Amino acid sequence: MELAVLNTQGKDTGRKVTLSEAVFGVEANDHAIYLDVKQYLADQRQGTHKSKQRNEISGSTRKLKRQKGTGGARAGSIKNPLFRGGGRVFGPVPRDYSFKLNKKLKQLARRSALTYKAQAGAIQILENVTLDAPKTKQIVALAEALKVADKKVLLVLPQGNVNLQLSCRNLPYVKTILAENLNTYELMNASALVMVEGAENVLNTLLA
Repeated sequence: MELAVLNTQGKDTGRKVTLSEAVFGVEANDHAIYLDVKQYLADQRQGTHKSKQRNEISGSTRKLKRQKGTGGARAGSIKNPLFRGGGRVFGPVPRDYSFKLNKKLKQLARRSALTYKAQAGAIQILENVTLDAPKTKQIVALAEALKVADKKVLLVLPQGNVNLQLSCRNLPYVKTILAENLNTYELMNASALVMVEGAENVLNTLLA
Protein backbone atom coordinates (compact mmCIF):
# COMPACT_ATOMS: atom_id res chain seq x y z
CA MET A 1 0.00 0.00 0.00
CA GLU A 2 1.31 3.43 -0.96
CA LEU A 3 0.39 6.69 0.76
CA ALA A 4 1.24 10.24 -0.21
CA VAL A 5 3.43 12.28 2.11
CA LEU A 6 1.65 15.48 3.19
CA ASN A 7 3.21 18.75 4.31
CA THR A 8 2.10 20.86 7.25
CA GLN A 9 -0.48 22.59 5.04
CA GLY A 10 -2.07 19.26 4.19
CA LYS A 11 -0.79 19.37 0.60
CA ASP A 12 0.76 16.46 -1.31
CA THR A 13 4.57 16.77 -1.42
CA GLY A 14 4.81 14.45 -4.41
CA ARG A 15 6.60 11.79 -2.39
CA LYS A 16 5.09 8.45 -1.44
CA VAL A 17 5.85 5.85 1.23
CA THR A 18 5.11 2.15 1.07
CA LEU A 19 3.32 0.43 3.93
CA SER A 20 4.31 -3.21 4.26
CA GLU A 21 1.51 -5.67 3.52
CA ALA A 22 2.99 -7.86 6.26
CA VAL A 23 2.11 -5.15 8.81
CA PHE A 24 -0.74 -3.10 7.34
CA GLY A 25 -2.46 -5.77 5.24
CA VAL A 26 -2.77 -8.90 7.34
CA GLU A 27 -5.86 -10.96 8.16
CA ALA A 28 -7.05 -9.19 11.29
CA ASN A 29 -7.55 -11.20 14.47
CA ASP A 30 -10.17 -9.63 16.71
CA HIS A 31 -9.49 -11.92 19.66
CA ALA A 32 -5.79 -10.99 19.67
CA ILE A 33 -6.80 -7.32 19.77
CA TYR A 34 -9.18 -8.03 22.66
CA LEU A 35 -6.51 -9.82 24.69
CA ASP A 36 -3.87 -7.14 24.09
CA VAL A 37 -6.25 -4.32 25.04
CA LYS A 38 -7.37 -6.28 28.10
CA GLN A 39 -3.76 -6.72 29.21
CA TYR A 40 -3.00 -3.02 28.66
CA LEU A 41 -5.97 -1.94 30.78
CA ALA A 42 -5.15 -4.52 33.46
CA ASP A 43 -1.60 -3.12 33.67
CA GLN A 44 -3.03 0.35 34.38
CA ARG A 45 -4.72 -0.87 37.56
CA GLN A 46 -2.80 -0.23 40.77
CA GLY A 47 -4.51 -3.03 42.67
CA THR A 48 -4.01 -1.23 46.00
CA HIS A 49 -7.65 -1.55 47.11
CA LYS A 50 -8.03 -2.80 50.67
CA SER A 51 -10.68 -3.09 53.37
CA LYS A 52 -10.18 -4.28 56.92
CA GLN A 53 -11.26 -7.75 57.84
CA ARG A 54 -12.49 -8.84 61.23
CA ASN A 55 -9.03 -9.61 62.57
CA GLU A 56 -7.70 -6.18 61.54
CA ILE A 57 -10.29 -3.99 63.28
CA SER A 58 -9.23 -2.08 66.41
CA GLY A 59 -11.64 -2.80 69.22
CA SER A 60 -12.30 -4.67 72.41
CA THR A 61 -12.30 -8.44 72.44
CA ARG A 62 -14.72 -8.49 75.39
CA LYS A 63 -17.78 -10.66 74.94
CA LEU A 64 -20.66 -8.22 74.50
CA LYS A 65 -23.30 -10.08 76.47
CA ARG A 66 -23.87 -13.44 78.03
CA GLN A 67 -24.37 -16.36 75.72
CA LYS A 68 -27.86 -17.37 76.79
CA GLY A 69 -30.96 -15.92 78.28
CA THR A 70 -31.12 -12.53 76.56
CA GLY A 71 -33.68 -13.54 73.94
CA GLY A 72 -31.39 -12.27 71.19
CA ALA A 73 -28.73 -13.76 69.00
CA ARG A 74 -25.44 -14.61 70.59
CA ALA A 75 -22.66 -12.04 70.01
CA GLY A 76 -19.04 -12.50 70.93
CA SER A 77 -17.21 -9.47 69.50
CA ILE A 78 -17.78 -5.83 68.58
CA LYS A 79 -15.72 -6.58 65.45
CA ASN A 80 -18.50 -8.79 64.09
CA PRO A 81 -19.27 -7.84 60.43
CA LEU A 82 -22.96 -7.55 61.41
CA PHE A 83 -22.20 -4.54 63.61
CA ARG A 84 -21.45 -1.02 62.46
CA GLY A 85 -17.69 -0.52 62.46
CA GLY A 86 -17.06 -4.23 62.23
CA GLY A 87 -14.86 -5.98 59.71
CA ARG A 88 -15.90 -6.51 56.11
CA VAL A 89 -16.64 -9.99 54.84
CA PHE A 90 -14.75 -11.00 51.67
CA GLY A 91 -13.58 -7.41 51.11
CA PRO A 92 -11.03 -6.33 48.47
CA VAL A 93 -7.39 -7.11 49.09
CA PRO A 94 -4.28 -5.84 47.24
CA ARG A 95 -3.59 -7.85 44.10
CA ASP A 96 -1.72 -7.73 40.82
CA TYR A 97 -4.06 -7.65 37.80
CA SER A 98 -1.36 -8.10 35.16
CA PHE A 99 -1.11 -11.26 33.10
CA LYS A 100 1.27 -12.56 30.46
CA LEU A 101 0.74 -12.63 26.71
CA ASN A 102 3.05 -14.15 24.17
CA LYS A 103 5.14 -11.72 22.13
CA LYS A 104 3.85 -13.11 18.81
CA LEU A 105 0.24 -12.64 19.89
CA LYS A 106 0.92 -9.01 20.87
CA GLN A 107 2.55 -8.38 17.51
CA LEU A 108 -0.42 -9.95 15.74
CA ALA A 109 -2.75 -7.67 17.69
CA ARG A 110 -0.81 -4.56 16.62
CA ARG A 111 -0.68 -5.68 13.01
CA SER A 112 -4.43 -6.33 13.12
CA ALA A 113 -5.13 -2.87 14.56
CA LEU A 114 -2.92 -1.21 11.93
CA THR A 115 -4.68 -3.21 9.22
CA TYR A 116 -8.08 -1.95 10.40
CA LYS A 117 -6.80 1.63 10.31
CA ALA A 118 -5.39 1.14 6.81
CA GLN A 119 -8.63 -0.42 5.56
CA ALA A 120 -10.63 2.47 7.01
CA GLY A 121 -8.38 5.04 5.30
CA ALA A 122 -7.55 6.50 8.70
CA ILE A 123 -3.77 6.67 8.17
CA GLN A 124 -1.96 9.80 6.97
CA ILE A 125 1.77 10.32 6.45
CA LEU A 126 3.16 13.69 7.51
CA GLU A 127 6.53 15.09 6.51
CA ASN A 128 9.03 15.70 9.31
CA VAL A 129 7.88 18.63 11.46
CA THR A 130 10.49 20.97 12.93
CA LEU A 131 9.45 23.54 15.52
CA ASP A 132 11.79 26.17 16.96
CA ALA A 133 9.77 26.24 20.18
CA PRO A 134 6.62 24.60 21.58
CA LYS A 135 3.65 26.20 19.78
CA THR A 136 0.21 24.70 20.37
CA LYS A 137 -1.32 27.02 17.75
CA GLN A 138 0.79 25.41 15.04
CA ILE A 139 -0.52 21.95 15.96
CA VAL A 140 -4.11 23.25 15.92
CA ALA A 141 -3.49 24.65 12.43
CA LEU A 142 -1.87 21.36 11.39
CA ALA A 143 -4.86 19.33 12.63
CA GLU A 144 -7.22 21.58 10.67
CA ALA A 145 -5.07 21.29 7.53
CA LEU A 146 -5.13 17.48 7.83
CA LYS A 147 -8.90 17.60 8.55
CA VAL A 148 -8.56 15.69 11.82
CA ALA A 149 -9.38 18.52 14.24
CA ASP A 150 -12.71 16.86 15.10
CA LYS A 151 -11.18 13.41 15.71
CA LYS A 152 -9.09 11.65 18.31
CA VAL A 153 -5.62 11.84 16.77
CA LEU A 154 -2.68 9.57 17.49
CA LEU A 155 0.54 11.19 16.25
CA VAL A 156 3.23 8.53 15.76
CA LEU A 157 6.84 9.76 15.81
CA PRO A 158 9.87 7.85 14.50
CA GLN A 159 11.99 9.41 17.26
CA GLY A 160 11.71 11.92 20.07
CA ASN A 161 10.79 15.49 19.10
CA VAL A 162 10.57 17.55 22.29
CA ASN A 163 9.05 20.72 20.83
CA LEU A 164 6.45 18.78 18.87
CA GLN A 165 5.52 16.63 21.86
CA LEU A 166 5.21 19.67 24.14
CA SER A 167 3.11 21.45 21.50
CA CYS A 168 0.57 18.61 21.51
CA ARG A 169 0.39 18.25 25.26
CA ASN A 170 -2.38 20.83 25.83
CA LEU A 171 -4.64 19.41 23.13
CA PRO A 172 -7.04 16.79 24.56
CA TYR A 173 -7.71 15.26 21.14
CA VAL A 174 -4.06 14.77 20.14
CA LYS A 175 -1.70 12.23 21.68
CA THR A 176 1.90 11.65 20.65
CA ILE A 177 3.67 8.32 20.89
CA LEU A 178 6.95 6.90 19.63
CA ALA A 179 6.59 4.24 16.95
CA GLU A 180 8.57 1.77 19.06
CA ASN A 181 6.07 2.23 21.93
CA LEU A 182 2.93 1.91 19.81
CA ASN A 183 0.33 -0.34 21.46
CA THR A 184 -2.98 -1.84 20.41
CA TYR A 185 -5.05 0.15 22.92
CA GLU A 186 -3.86 3.53 21.64
CA LEU A 187 -4.38 2.41 18.05
CA MET A 188 -7.95 1.28 18.63
CA ASN A 189 -8.75 4.30 20.80
CA ALA A 190 -7.75 6.77 18.07
CA SER A 191 -9.96 7.57 15.11
CA ALA A 192 -7.15 9.14 13.04
CA LEU A 193 -3.57 7.88 12.80
CA VAL A 194 -1.01 10.45 11.66
CA MET A 195 2.50 9.05 11.20
CA VAL A 196 5.48 11.33 10.80
CA GLU A 197 7.58 10.17 7.85
CA GLY A 198 9.98 7.48 9.03
CA ALA A 199 7.62 6.00 11.62
CA GLU A 200 6.33 3.49 9.07
CA ASN A 201 9.86 2.14 8.63
CA VAL A 202 10.17 1.61 12.41
CA LEU A 203 6.86 -0.28 12.42
CA ASN A 204 7.83 -2.33 9.37
CA THR A 205 11.05 -3.34 11.16
CA LEU A 206 9.41 -4.14 14.51
CA LEU A 207 6.29 -5.95 13.30
CA ALA A 208 7.08 -7.45 9.89
